[in-house]
Amino acid sequence: MTDGRQIEIVAWSEADRARLYGASRTATVAEVLRDGMFLLRQPFDRRLADLRVGDVDLVVRMPVDVGLDAPLYRAVPAPRSAEATGTAVSDTGSQLPPPPPRGAVPSFPEQISDRTAIGLAYAEEVETIASFIRQGLSVLVSCEKLVVKQLGPLIAERSSREAVVLDTPPEDSDPGAALMMPRSQRQRQLGRLRELLRELKDGRFLIVPHADLLAGGPDNQLNAEAREVVELLYGNAEHVVLAFADPSIGLPEVLASRFTTRIGLSGSPRTVPDPIDGRPRLLGEVLVTRAERDLFLGYEPSEFHKHVAGLNPIRVRQAMQYAYYQHRGRERPTGLDLFKTIRGFKAQMSASFEVPNVSFDDIGGYHQVKKEIEDALRIMQGGTTDPEDELLQSDLIPRGFIFHGPPGTGKTLFAKAIANYLNASIMVVSGPEVTDKYVGEGERKIRELFAEARRNAPSVIVFDEFDAIAGRRTDRDDGGSRAGNAMVAQLLTELDGFRENVPFLVVGTTNQLNLIDPALLRPSRFRGIRVGEPDRTARRAIIEVHARRFKIDLTPQLIDLMVDATEHRSGDDIQSLLRDAYVGQRLHGHPANDPYVIGELVGRMNRAVKEHRESRL
Repeated sequence: MTDGRQIEIVAWSEADRARLYGASRTATVAEVLRDGMFLLRQPFDRRLADLRVGDVDLVVRMPVDVGLDAPLYRAVPAPRSAEATGTAVSDTGSQLPPPPPRGAVPSFPEQISDRTAIGLAYAEEVETIASFIRQGLSVLVSCEKLVVKQLGPLIAERSSREAVVLDTPPEDSDPGAALMMPRSQRQRQLGRLRELLRELKDGRFLIVPHADLLAGGPDNQLNAEAREVVELLYGNAEHVVLAFADPSIGLPEVLASRFTTRIGLSGSPRTVPDPIDGRPRLLGEVLVTRAERDLFLGYEPSEFHKHVAGLNPIRVRQAMQYAYYQHRGRERPTGLDLFKTIRGFKAQMSASFEVPNVSFDDIGGYHQVKKEIEDALRIMQGGTTDPEDELLQSDLIPRGFIFHGPPGTGKTLFAKAIANYLNASIMVVSGPEVTDKYVGEGERKIRELFAEARRNAPSVIVFDEFDAIAGRRTDRDDGGSRAGNAMVAQLLTELDGFRENVPFLVVGTTNQLNLIDPALLRPSRFRGIRVGEPDRTARRAIIEVHARRFKIDLTPQLIDLMVDATEHRSGDDIQSLLRDAYVGQRLHGHPANDPYVIGELVGRMNRAVKEHRESRL
């Protein structure tokens, strides 16, 4: 029985909503509301604070259900002087600032520390992890090492429990050192772990900042130290442990299973709760300082996230500081300059990624192929005005493209043009480079490639000769078939684990589409696009593009002759034709636009093709 006593609560995440609806019916209303980041639709009624949850009607809504202009109130007992005012109150009873009017210029912080950046961007995740710790449950967090130093103390503060951190004792405190038996850092940490678990008291919990370095590796290759860590943690299962592991290293499953729950943190969210009133604000408002905003003319906070989505909050701040010092003192840099600089910053962070300079205009012909690609990319970038498209975005765009067709038709060029269109960095990987003779290495490489792509988002990862790692799975029991099946399974896992707010695409190129596993060719995963031999119109456009590139002045009549002479030739063949004409002019003085010179080069190309065909017979 609720006796009509209703409390309307606004939760900022589905996890908070689920926690509210799953709260114990014997817990008090005040206890439940203090367990998360919640706001109320009405001022808090102090008479309800000590009632049991089962005696009231909790109605939980999400921010999208209440609108930006709705008044919201702190989910804490308000001072009685404020109860009758009908105004939103903070923890101290002061009136909260109203939501900014639509179109108003948002406020930007004067400065942002790493701790503040992590606390703002991961506020919901920190609260979720802290709630598990409060309930006496162990948590394994998968995240980049750069954020661990800030995350541990933040979670400890929110958990209201005293934390004990596993550190590395200095060598001079090691008893073995006096006996001329110095131990490694890992061995010293193991000794410290054993000591802390033995002394850990009720109400405290243990933080293991580098569980991966202590016991990382696959289950079937546990070293002596990893086995001891497993034994210690399972032998002290009653203790609450918060452990961190980098996703690129990972933990053995036998050790990861010791933890009640596992939570992954990667990249940065599009919106974060405002530190003052909890309302959602754009990342480009909260993690950008006023000075940085003022420097870049026309800076749009709404455009910020897609350029930094794959970076953790500390990297976001590093990218902004780098861009600020790069452009400070220059004449009115723009928001576009900022985003180009951020893209270059991300490319410098990884030796594998590069900033492409190929545009669709650099690819002659193929108008239908370009239109099909650009339509998909427009939806991906939110290029339509229908608000329903944004809700359906994950269903409207594929995970990536597979370009298939004869060699030399420009499949990799299209991938680079896509990256340029998205203002993204690009990594081109040859399929055979991923394969490995050791069991599990191919899957590990694929995992690392996708993790790197997410960190550098927006990014495009290109698998050249895609059929080498995505071939049809078989039921044969030989080692090669098992390894190939495992790589396809890992690809499927990575594709299905896409985060919608981390913009990156996967592109595969192949000459043999029939070899690709059918599961990868589903429309929701890869969209197949054929890039065939160029037709007459496309050949003309390709000739004109490369003539401009090599600065060769061709007459319309000569272009017509070249179009006829290059039938059944690829764009790569046409490029080599004009390249050879340019080289002949520079080295030997032969006019590059002389019909006889072009005719000789065409004849040489045809003879080479004929000899190649005869050699294959």
